[in-house]
Amino acid sequence: MPENQLIHETSPYLLQHAHNPVNWYPWGEEALKKAITENKPIFLSIGYSSCHWCHVMEHESFENEDIAQIMNENFVSIKVDREERPDLDDIYQKVCQMATGQGGWPLSVFLTPDQRPFYVGTYFPVLDSYGRPGFGSILRQLAQAWKEKPSDVNRAAENFMETLQKADLITTPTKLDKTLLDEAAMNLLSISDSTYGGFGGAPKFPNAANLSFLLRYGKMSKISKFNEFVLKTLNRMAKGGIFDQIGGGFHRYSTDARWLVPHFEKMLYDNALLPIVYCEAYQITKDPFYLEVIRKTLDFVLRDMRSAEGGFYSALDADSEGEEGKYYVWNKKEIKDVLGKDADVFCLYFDVTDGGNFEGKSILNNNINLSTVAFQFGITPDEVRRIVSEAERKLLTLRSNRIRPGLDDKILTSWNALMVSALVKGYRVTDDITYFDAATKCVNFVEQNMLSDGLLLRTYKNGRAKIRGYLEDYAYLINSLIDVFEVNPEIKYLDTAQSLAEYLVKHFWDAEHGSFYFTADNHERLIIRPKNNYDLSMPSGNSVAAGAMLRLYHLTQKKEFLDIAIKIMESFGTMAAENPFGFGYLLNVLYAYLQGPTEITVLGTSDKQIYAYLTKSFLPESILVVINTASQLTHLSKYPFFAGKQFSDKTAVFVCKNFSCSLPLSSISEIEQLL
Repeated sequence: MPENQLIHETSPYLLQHAHNPVNWYPWGEEALKKAITENKPIFLSIGYSSCHWCHVMEHESFENEDIAQIMNENFVSIKVDREERPDLDDIYQKVCQMATGQGGWPLSVFLTPDQRPFYVGTYFPVLDSYGRPGFGSILRQLAQAWKEKPSDVNRAAENFMETLQKADLITTPTKLDKTLLDEAAMNLLSISDSTYGGFGGAPKFPNAANLSFLLRYGKMSKISKFNEFVLKTLNRMAKGGIFDQIGGGFHRYSTDARWLVPHFEKMLYDNALLPIVYCEAYQITKDPFYLEVIRKTLDFVLRDMRSAEGGFYSALDADSEGEEGKYYVWNKKEIKDVLGKDADVFCLYFDVTDGGNFEGKSILNNNINLSTVAFQFGITPDEVRRIVSEAERKLLTLRSNRIRPGLDDKILTSWNALMVSALVKGYRVTDDITYFDAATKCVNFVEQNMLSDGLLLRTYKNGRAKIRGYLEDYAYLINSLIDVFEVNPEIKYLDTAQSLAEYLVKHFWDAEHGSFYFTADNHERLIIRPKNNYDLSMPSGNSVAAGAMLRLYHLTQKKEFLDIAIKIMESFGTMAAENPFGFGYLLNVLYAYLQGPTEITVLGTSDKQIYAYLTKSFLPESILVVINTASQLTHLSKYPFFAGKQFSDKTAVFVCKNFSCSLPLSSISEIEQLL
C-alpha cells in the first residue's frame, strides 16, 4: 500500500489521503520549498473529513494511478483540512468566489510556487463530461501552460491578487441607531419562507444567529410576526428529518425546502448553536417541546461526540458503509420486528411507510399531532406519547449496533468554546447540572491542553495540540468563559477572559479599518492577511469579539473593550442592515448595545423561585451573574460590577441599567417591574 507525507499528520481528513498514490504533502515549509526549488506549480486541495464530494473526488481521482502520475510529475500536491487551517481556506475560497461565483469543498486551487492562485474550482469529475473538462484534462492543460505560456499564468495570478487585496477593505462607517435593526429585520423577513420557515429555498441551512436576532427584534418592536416566524422555523426543523428524531442532534442542512431530507453529516458547531435558539424559544413560550429538543441535542453531543478528557470531537460523517444516511434511515419491516403491536402507532407518528420517503426507506419526521394519532387508534394522547418514547429508546439501542458513520475526532478550540456556551445555556433552562459540569470540564481541558503562556492553540488530537489560534478561537473562548463565569463566578474565568482579550487586541487588531484580522501578527505570512467578517454557518470572529468585548467592558469597566466593540459595529453596521443574512450574530450584538445591557447580580440562590424566574426569562440584553458564596463576592470586589455589594443569607438581586442601580430586590414582582 502506498504511503505519502500525510502519514505523520493528526487530522482525520489528511490521514484519509495518506495512502493515495498521489505524493501529498501537508501545508508547510517542506512542500513550499520543494515547489520553489523545482519550479513546479502547487496543486492545493482543501476539504474536511465529513465532506461527501471530497470522498468522491478522492475515489475517482486521487486513488487513480494515472491521475496520480500526472500530479506527481508536474505539481507539488498539498492537502489541507479546512477546519485546521481556516486561514488558507478563507483566502482561496474568496478566489473561487471571484472566479466562479460560488465556493465549496473540495476546493481545488492551482498556485504558483509563491502561493498566488492562477486557476481554481471545486469538485472536478475525473473524465470530461457534460461539456466540462475532467480533472485529468485540466492537469495536462495547466502543466503545459506552466511550461509553455508562463506569462499567461503570471497574468492570471496578478489579476487574482489585485482583486483579493481589495476584497476585505470595503467598509462603510455607520451611525449606530435602532433604524439599523428595523432595516435588518424587514430585510430578513423578506427572504423568509412563510410556509416551512427558514430562509430561501433548497438547500436550506438552520442559520441560528438570524433566528436569535428576529426573537430579539420581536421583543423590542412588540410585533408578533417575528416571533411567530422563528417559532414556526424551530418547530419545522425539530419535527423534520434534519433533526435526528430518535438519537437527537441536527444534521448539517436540508436538501429540500421542507427540512425533510438532510445532508446527514453532523457538525459540532450546529449542535452548539441551535440549542441556544431553542433555549430562547423556551424562555419566551415555556413550551416543554423546546426543552425536549434541547435535552436530546445536548445528550447526543455528550453521548457521541465527547472525548474521555472532556473535549468535544468535530463531526460525524454523512456516510456509513459507503452510503449517505444509511445509519439513520429505516424500513417498515425492521420497525415492526422490534416494536410489534406498537409499530403502527410509531409509524403513523413518524411518517414511516412501505414505500419510504428516501430511496425506498424512511427518514423519521413528524407532521401529525399526538391527538390525531390517538384518535386514529382510539387511545389517549398520553398513551401515544408513552409508546413513541419507549419505541425511540428501543430503536436507538438497535441502531447503535449498526456500523457507525466516520468520526472526525480532532478537537478544535473554537468549536469547543461554542459547545461550552450551549451547555451553560442548556443548564440554565433545564437545571440539569450534568450540562454545566460538562461545560466546566471542557474549559479545563482547553486551558490545560491548548493554552500556554497566553498563547492559544487551534487543534488537539492524540495528546498533541498544534497550530496557533485564529481570531475565532480567541473570540469564542472569551465569550464562553464569560458564560461560565456568569453561572459560577470564580475570578479565574474572568481573569482569563480579560487576558485573552488583551492578547487579541495586541496581536489581531487593525486600527486603520476598525476590525480584527483573522490571524495574529506573529502568524505565518501568507499571500494576504485575511479577515473574516460574515456570520454564515458559524458567527465571524469579529462579531463574537464585539459581543465579548461589550460584555467584558460592563464587567471590568475597561473602556478599550467598549471602544473596540463600537468600532466593529460601526465598520459593519450598514452592511448588516442591508445584508442581514450574513451578519446575524453582529445584529445580536448591535441589539444589546443599542438596548443598553442590563446588569443583573444575584447574591445567593436560596430563593429558588427568583433564580428560576431570572434564568428562564428571555433577557437577551442582560449580563446575569449569580454569586453563590460570600468569598466569591470578596474576590470579585476589585471589579466595579461587583463593588459595594453585601452578601447575606437571603437572596438579593441588583439590577443596573443606564449607569444607575437598584436597591437590593427580594421579590419577583419588584424585579419584574424593573426589567
